[in-house]
Amino acid sequence: MATDPTNGIAIGLPVHRAQVENLYVEAMLLADEAHAAFAAERDLGAVGGDALLQVSLACESLKTTTRLMHIVAWLLHRRAMIAGDPGAGAGDSAARIGEPVAADWEVCARFAMPLRRIVAASERLFERIAALEAGWETPIAVTPVQAMLAQLEARL
Repeated sequence: MATDPTNGIAIGLPVHRAQVENLYVEAMLLADEAHAAFAAERDLGAVGGDALLQVSLACESLKTTTRLMHIVAWLLHRRAMIAGDPGAGAGDSAARIGEPVAADWEVCARFAMPLRRIVAASERLFERIAALEAGWETPIAVTPVQAMLAQLEARL
């Protein structure tokens, strides 16, 4: 198990690696699905004639895409950290998922169900990543046995 020297966070654990890889695949599939769904909605003229709905669709498309690209960037940075890339540190701005870009659900309510499902899925994925990051950043509590072993090791 490798430890990031800047903050003592364990990185490179097989569980972390598997989580990052699985989330990366999920994020990329969702990004492809979002692109196709928003493009189809725009190109099929489902919002044609309603200028406000067209602008709203463009705005929510941009928000969803931005949210997903933040997720992908975070996951790629984590992949680099796990691989031991010296240019990818825990202190980098890409190491933090940041604040979510919230969807306007009053606007999204006017969209077709597949679009609403994609927007909601992107928000849930962002929340999962943020929770995962928070959990990984929490220092691991030292058990009494580990504390005793550390004391014995210090005396030797």
